Amino acid sequence: MLPAPRQAALIVLFACAALLGGTLAFQYLGGYAPCVLCHWQRYAHAGAIVFALGALVVPRVTLLLVAAGLALLAGAGIAFFHIGVEQHWWQGTAGCGSAVGGASSIEELRARLLAQPVVRCDEVQWLLFGLSMASYNFIASLVLGLLAVASPLFSRRPIR
Repeated sequence: MLPAPRQAALIVLFACAALLGGTLAFQYLGGYAPCVLCHWQRYAHAGAIVFALGALVVPRVTLLLVAAGLALLAGAGIAFFHIGVEQHWWQGTAGCGSAVGGASSIEELRARLLAQPVVRCDEVQWLLFGLSMASYNFIASLVLGLLAVASPLFSRRPIR
C-alpha cells in the first residue's frame, strides 16, 4: 500500500533535505570534497525538494510530485553513472578530476588550479559496507523517485 500523495510529498521533502544535509555535512564537517558528479546529484535532490514543497502548497499535487520523482530518477541515473566511473566500467565526464574548465587565460587557469582541490570522480573517498556514497545515493534516489511517481498514480486514496 502506497502512502497518499501528500504523505509521499512529505517523505520526499524530508528525505531529500536529510540526504542533501548529510552530503553538506560530509563536505564541510568531514572534509570530503565533492567531485562534479556529486554536485550533479545534489542538483537532483534540490530540484526534488522544490517540487515536493510545491506539491504540499499547491492543490492537486500530482504533477509536482511526479516532477519530484522524475528529478530523483534523473539523480539515480547520475548516481549510477558515477558508480560506473568509480568502478572503472566507463570514463567520467570532461569535468571529472578537474574544476578548471572554462578558463580564458593562463592567469585564470593558474588561479583556479591553486584555489580548487582536484577531486577525481573515479576515486572512492568513503565506503560503508563496501558501498560508496554514490551507491547509497543511487538506492535512495531510486526508491524515493519511484515512490513519488507511483504514489499519485497508484494510491487508493484520493488526491487532495
